[in-house]
Amino acid sequence: MKNTKKCPKCQSNDVIKIPGTFQNEGYGNNIKAGFTGLSMVLVTKYLCCNCGYIEDWVDHPEDIKKIRKYYKK
Repeated sequence: MKNTKKCPKCQSNDVIKIPGTFQNEGYGNNIKAGFTGLSMVLVTKYLCCNCGYIEDWVDHPEDIKKIRKYYKK
């Protein structure tokens, strides 16, 4: 949905982007990628407003590298 702006389940074009957030104590749309709050990686959600299907995306390649480094042990 991120690239096509179209739902893969119902083919609707009624797709919205919900930016990742970071709130107190790590709550929000994010992934832990280190030992501090500053290491959180934001996760963008794409929601089909027709059927409710949702996808999560890490938008930046450098953030994917941070996650890989943290979890690949």
